[in-house]
Amino acid sequence: MYPGEPPGAWTRASVTIPETRPATPPTLVAAAHGTRDPGGPVVLEELLDQVRAQLPGVDVRIAYVDVIGPMLDEVLAEAGGAPVVVPMFLASGYHVRVDVPDAVETTGGRAVVTSALGPDDAVVAAVADRLREASGDELPDSVVLAAAGSSDESALGEVEAAAAKLSGLIDRDVVVGYITTATPTVEDAVESLRVAGHERVGIATYLLAPGLFLRRLDGMGADVVAPPIGVHPSVVDLVADRYRAAVGVPR
Repeated sequence: MYPGEPPGAWTRASVTIPETRPATPPTLVAAAHGTRDPGGPVVLEELLDQVRAQLPGVDVRIAYVDVIGPMLDEVLAEAGGAPVVVPMFLASGYHVRVDVPDAVETTGGRAVVTSALGPDDAVVAAVADRLREASGDELPDSVVLAAAGSSDESALGEVEAAAAKLSGLIDRDVVVGYITTATPTVEDAVESLRVAGHERVGIATYLLAPGLFLRRLDGMGADVVAPPIGVHPSVVDLVADRYRAAVGVPR
């Protein structure tokens, strides 16, 4: 209170407090493999819509590392601040180890990159659910985990780890078969189970969304072919959790 002012004239209301605005949260960029199958991008956008619902206020964008756009480096260049890149891959092969880091580097190295989705337990649980849905009343006697192949040995090891987890979840023998690049092929894996005496063989599809690889599975000789993971609550949670961990926000 200044001299001459009546008591109580100097109050908290007399002070102008600057308005503070919350910082804009980092953009989440989901980096996926592209496909010319129109169903693939549709499924990914549906999945990301559910991620957006879990992360209100966060700008969630799709980007691709191959086949179609928008390409990852383009999306990163447009995103402000330090974006969080979540690789939407089920193993850490060439695209995760080379393409994603290259895109980050060419756009100034601002982005934070999380681990890929697989072989997280949440992904394997989703694969098991899809197999159960396709199998009806009873699961197949044995299962081939059908994955996109890779020339990266560590990525193949991650697929083997996913197969072991799946076997524990469904209490069935699970072997790996690859759709391209690596061996054994899915068809050979199915045949090996037949030779071993398994009458009803199923394919658990280790793919996130529809595309060329999925269409190849119908002719591989299995009795049951599960759909891809698609929009599954466990995977939605996993993507959101990868983002939260990267920005230091609790669930």
